[in-house]
Amino acid sequence: MWGQAALAMWWDMAPDIRDEFEHWHSHEHFPERLGLPGFQRASRWADAAGGEGFFVLYELATYEALVSPEYQARLNAPSDWSRRMMPHHRNMVRSQCRVLEQSGGAVAGHALTVRLSPVADASAPWRENLRANLRAHLRTLVHALPLQAGLTGAVLLQTDTPAIAPTTEQAIRGHADIAADWVLVVTGYDAAALTLLEQGPLSRDSLEVAGASQGTTVGAYQLRLTMVDKELS
Repeated sequence: MWGQAALAMWWDMAPDIRDEFEHWHSHEHFPERLGLPGFQRASRWADAAGGEGFFVLYELATYEALVSPEYQARLNAPSDWSRRMMPHHRNMVRSQCRVLEQSGGAVAGHALTVRLSPVADASAPWRENLRANLRAHLRTLVHALPLQAGLTGAVLLQTDTPAIAPTTEQAIRGHADIAADWVLVVTGYDAAALTLLEQGPLSRDSLEVAGASQGTTVGAYQLRLTMVDKELS
């Protein structure tokens, strides 16, 4: 990962709008975002099984990039093309995150994303212990997984939503953004290696044993595009 923060997003895009969406996202939206202060790299993955889902990750130099005047101005003044595309973003999850742990490379041909939270049905002291234990478990995975054959990197993110007013883009999408609590992203060059993770240490059952709640969401994605700020001219 480049930087100390990230913007991680998931949404569904209907097949009849997908071609235009990827055209817009590649040729207008990515360059627009990477022209903002602190936005260093953008990556887009599509559902590995051919479904409607997308996963997008922006790597940010600092957390302050999420609250910069330039970024807020862009969120509140989308282009005409953006205005046409925003209503097609269905079931959006948008997490503005700090990087907690990372190891290896953030970009590869395949990615597995895990959205999770610690169990919440416990008293405050127990809940904090469970949260600490789950984070320790995830930290161990972040540093161990990239060493395995077929895998290249892992990063653990924690959502820290800034206190800003709802934006024009949110209003156009027609709903408030849902955010994950913690996000684990594992990347690799071998899709089968990620499948084994999804069936083993990153399965819902395994993560619940480690202290995650039952709402864990796991998804497999294939890289469509990555772009860095230095490529803009």
